[in-house]
Amino acid sequence: MIVACIQCVPIGPPGGGRDPYRRPQTQTAPSGGGTSLSAMLREVNLKVDMVRRGSHGRKAIRPMRPRYITIHSTQNFTAGAEKHSQALKNGALRSPRTRNGNRIGYLIWHFTVDQGVSIQHMPTSEQGEHADFGGPGNRLSIGIEMCENRGNSRSATTERTAKLTAVLMKKHGIPLKNVVPHYHWPRRGKTPPNKDCPHFLLDNGRPGSKWRSYLGRINYYYRRLG
Repeated sequence: MIVACIQCVPIGPPGGGRDPYRRPQTQTAPSGGGTSLSAMLREVNLKVDMVRRGSHGRKAIRPMRPRYITIHSTQNFTAGAEKHSQALKNGALRSPRTRNGNRIGYLIWHFTVDQGVSIQHMPTSEQGEHADFGGPGNRLSIGIEMCENRGNSRSATTERTAKLTAVLMKKHGIPLKNVVPHYHWPRRGKTPPNKDCPHFLLDNGRPGSKWRSYLGRINYYYRRLG
């Protein structure tokens, strides 16, 4: 059983077709050691595997113009990105629908990342259920889950996530100060309200030097995009 910690026009459309984020093939990387969006996306290794519209976590389509990116860790040691994708498509990740809780009865977020791949589950133009119930974390942020399954490289996963985050920042005009950990969004009715997530990037359950260092890594890739 998968239990996740638990928000774009797709980076790559399901079933192939034109990639709306890809720059023309003739465009070269920026001068001064920069990287093109298409080159960084190749490093991200994005796979689009959407939850079907109208089902499970996407049964209610709620438009969103993302202003934040929320970073999570799955706290699940048995499943990588592919298994999480399958679970979301099968409706396996249920969450009680309550007055102050989940709005649709399912968990869903935008991307899952492991050491080898990044998988997109829903468009970033739609709200997910991954952060703070009906709060701004769900209503205004793209959710990214980092896998922790045994045998998965944490360093490779965090690097791939940093590159994906940089691409999303560039595409959506999201500033670095709006890249936040799950901890950032308090959850009504929960004790403690701020979750220790992503736990391995926090210090004693709160953002500190580890999180600032990770933001620096994200900013490194963002600045390379020019």
